[in-house]
Order: sequence, then C-alpha cells, then structure tokens
Amino acid sequence: MTFSDWIAEPVNWVFAAIGLAVLFSGFRVVTSKNVVHAALYLVGALAGTAGLFLLMSAEFVAWVLVLVYIGAVIVLFLFGIMITRAPTGLDESLSSDQTAMPALLSAAVFVVMTWASIDAFGTELLATVGEATSTQVIGESLLGRFVIPFEVVSFVLLAALIGGITIARRDLTPVEEEERMSV
Repeated sequence: MTFSDWIAEPVNWVFAAIGLAVLFSGFRVVTSKNVVHAALYLVGALAGTAGLFLLMSAEFVAWVLVLVYIGAVIVLFLFGIMITRAPTGLDESLSSDQTAMPALLSAAVFVVMTWASIDAFGTELLATVGEATSTQVIGESLLGRFVIPFEVVSFVLLAALIGGITIARRDLTPVEEEERMSV
C-alpha cells in the first residue's frame, strides 16, 4: 500500500488525527510541571487510545479503558492529590533540563514502538477472521463464571481506598498547618 492509497481512505484521516492528539497528550504528560495538568493530559491520551480501539471495532476494550482508567484510576489519582494536600501549582524546582529527558525518552519509546510495529507487520492489511466477540458474550463470561473474583477485587479496592483516605487525612497540628501554608 502506497502513501497515496493510505491517504485516500477516510478512516486513516481519523486515525491520524486521533494518533496525533494521543502523541501530543502523551508528550505533555511527561513534560507538564503541574501534576493536575499532567493527569488531565493523561485523560486525553487515554481517551484517544479508546478512540483508536473504537476504530478497530474493539468496543468492549475501548469502554473498559474509559471506565477503568479514565473513570477510576485518574479520578483516584486526582482525589489522592486533593486528599494528601499535595501542592498542585507549578513546581519551580523542575528545570527545562529535567523535563527534556522525559520528553526525549517518550519520543524514543514512540520511535522504537513504531519501528517495531512496522517491522513486524509491514504493509500487511488486517484480515477479519469471522466476527468479533460480542460484548454480551464477554459480559456473561465475566459476570457468570468469574463473578466471585470480580466482587472480591471490588471489595479489596474499596478497602484500599478507605485505608488510603484514613492514612492521608490525619488532622494537622496548628504548627504543621502553619508550616504547610508557608511553603
């Protein structure tokens, strides 16, 4: 497949737009000096990745990514920042030298993964082998045979969340509160 054949397909335009958005968001995750902004860029990168899964007709994987990673992990990350009273402003201790290395590392990982994908698959088109597994079959499998482990994991996560809040939300003495405000 030549570049002119590739660019003639509308789905490839959508892929390129989403891919560039994911690439930009991923780059900003590692170069942002504000931890909240980094978390929000991570949301953008994960949402774009879910969009790429939708392009591949993997709806279940896309929505699991949205629900689990964006809906749970990022929200817990932001709650963790708020609960621990971590400073959310710009970190002036980060110099441009400290942000250049993660940016170069993420670019290098992108280049290596792109090269490995092209080397492994080349210009080979994806072949559809029958129909994809429906979301209903996956859901019935998870909530039928694996319902007990699924529920146990949810209680373990709930206990970890309550424990984290209990540990992080200890009341500060007036001296500790004053020291925290002066920093």
